[in-house]
Amino acid sequence: MTIAPSDILLTDRVAVVTGGGAGIGRGIADGLARFGAKVAIWDRDPQVCADTARELGVLGLVVDVRDAEQVDGALDRTCAELGPVDILVNNAGGVFASPLLDTSENGWDALYRANLRHVLLCTQRVARQLVAGGRGGSVISLTSIEGVRAAPGYAAYAAAKAGVINYTRTAAFELAPHGIRVNAIAPDITVTEGLLRLSPDGIRPELSQAVPLGRLGEVDEIASAAVFLASDMARYITGQTLHVDGGTQAAGGWYHPTDGGAARFGPG
Repeated sequence: MTIAPSDILLTDRVAVVTGGGAGIGRGIADGLARFGAKVAIWDRDPQVCADTARELGVLGLVVDVRDAEQVDGALDRTCAELGPVDILVNNAGGVFASPLLDTSENGWDALYRANLRHVLLCTQRVARQLVAGGRGGSVISLTSIEGVRAAPGYAAYAAAKAGVINYTRTAAFELAPHGIRVNAIAPDITVTEGLLRLSPDGIRPELSQAVPLGRLGEVDEIASAAVFLASDMARYITGQTLHVDGGTQAAGGWYHPTDGGAARFGPG
């Protein structure tokens, strides 16, 4: 069987992107729509959701994906307006500093709910619909490089992101007999509106130095990976975490010095 350019197209497939109002989620929603999908963004910020839905020409639903009843309602409305869901992108998430010795139970629970609980809720609901309809589909969850390395000051966040990676593996195995593929994308630092707001004096150059390709990621690069994983180009890929990070995870702490000298371990 030979490949064809049409294999990357998502024509008339229905896609849900959680946290799709801004940042990486918005970029993924835009990318899926440009390749033919009928897209619904689920976002808990009413204004951001409405503005993005209008600008991208997609369905925007105000949803807190940490709440099971809201997820059920959003899925029902998405199916009613666009049709049964074929593609789910679990992108919603959140982070705040929480040093190990200072992490409260409430802080731990908040980071778990923001980054892992909704992955169960949304994946489960969409998968049940796909199984009931006898249809395959694609589930893609956004994790992070912090899910596979130490993250000082962010242990709870990193634990949740590691949970996404292992949940992806297990869900892929359980859902494979139903033709449902489950994968994850793990970015490193990616330039988003939020990052730029946090860097009014500019992004620190040493952040790019830590990336083998020499620069931070762009939202469109994450979106490209999502379009690929959602498409028939990836029809034999499941249970994988794709690191879209300029080589950071592969480098494992090795750096290219700015003076062009030999590679070294650690920033030095």
